[in-house]
Amino acid sequence: WQSSGHLDGFSDPMVDCKETKLRYRADQLFFSPVILKESKTVVGYVCVHEANDEDMIADAKKQAKKLLKAKKDELGLELPRGKNAPPIYEPFEFKDLTEATEEDLTQIPSPGSGKPTLTMPRDFNLMFQTNVGAMSDASSVAYLRPETAQGIFINFKNALGTSRSKIPFGIAQIGKAFRNEITPRNFIFRSREFEQMEVEYFIPEGEEDVWGPFHRKWIDDSKDFLLSVGLREDLMGWDIHAADGLAHYARACTDVTFRFPFGEQELMGIAARGNYDLTQHTEGSGKTLDYFDDVTKEKYIPHVIEPSLGVDRLVLALICSAYAEDEIGGEKRNFLKFHPSIAPVKVSVLPLLKNKEELVSVARELYDKLRLRWNVAWDASGAIGRRYRRADEIGTPFCITIDFDTVEKDAGVTVRDRDSTEQVRMSIDDVIPYLSKQIDGY
Repeated sequence: WQSSGHLDGFSDPMVDCKETKLRYRADQLFFSPVILKESKTVVGYVCVHEANDEDMIADAKKQAKKLLKAKKDELGLELPRGKNAPPIYEPFEFKDLTEATEEDLTQIPSPGSGKPTLTMPRDFNLMFQTNVGAMSDASSVAYLRPETAQGIFINFKNALGTSRSKIPFGIAQIGKAFRNEITPRNFIFRSREFEQMEVEYFIPEGEEDVWGPFHRKWIDDSKDFLLSVGLREDLMGWDIHAADGLAHYARACTDVTFRFPFGEQELMGIAARGNYDLTQHTEGSGKTLDYFDDVTKEKYIPHVIEPSLGVDRLVLALICSAYAEDEIGGEKRNFLKFHPSIAPVKVSVLPLLKNKEELVSVARELYDKLRLRWNVAWDASGAIGRRYRRADEIGTPFCITIDFDTVEKDAGVTVRDRDSTEQVRMSIDDVIPYLSKQIDGY
């Protein structure tokens, strides 16, 4: 972690409230001056937590109202009356606290005390430190990984030798990452433990004419992947980092954002990292992490394109994309419109009556066959319409009903589609090929 730069540079800006002793991330607090419309006078500041625009504005309005009420006599203000009266101040112009000057902080109120008691921002290292072994001294210090990527870089030579891969090639990993967040909040977006997926895609060395096409292809492929699993394109956004906003090692970075009901958040990042990591680990370990090109007969340290994705965020984005409402037979229906490939439960098997052994035995036999391939639910309780609704609510794409025609007339089963609610009759032998095509695409 020393070689990768995490011990020195993996930090977030932090501020303390001198009165309440509470600690905040400076880039999660937003301040704005309260400027009177007529005189353009700055009467004070408001400071709110990061949230969606509506909640931030609502919180800021409460603070502005309290501020103006306190300064009414001093400034000779006539405050508007009535709930719908227009404000006498300009619209808020929010900036995060890292942009505040020392003079600004003498007037910006702390969320904890309501008074200007915040310190200047300073760096707070996000590494989780622990000790390994019986002794707790400098020699036993270890760190929980803040990302999965560094393990891939360290094992680059091992993976290269055992897989006999040729550049370009990638190594993918999924696993837990840990970050010592100053103030864990905002649901899954500021947590100390989370699931991460990363790919380190190794490419030839060179300038933008070399790494640029690889970076753009990963951006396009990432978009195709996210759409293929069911993300709504109208809720997705693209944030291209300006040169002055890049990490010190990055050549370029594009973030995929998603507009959740509570605001827009980063979902995925695709970065061109250059050869920074392999170079740093080469210097730190004394072992060369280079690559010999059989075609050009050159030896070089490869560059890397890194797509990085938060699993928890992706699952939440899929749920938000899948939520739908419609009306069936005059009755409102809420359901999850998951793509069949990622629906947690693929099929629900429904014998028409649970007390008729001839129906249950056929249904159970089909259920046992299906669960060898997919995650399948068994539901034999209640009216068939109610069972359909239960399946719809958890996003099950298909329901299979076994009725008396199935056993008495050998007329097959009824397969119901979740989205259209259409029902088709097919033989039991055709069920698995049909579902395979719908779920797996072949």
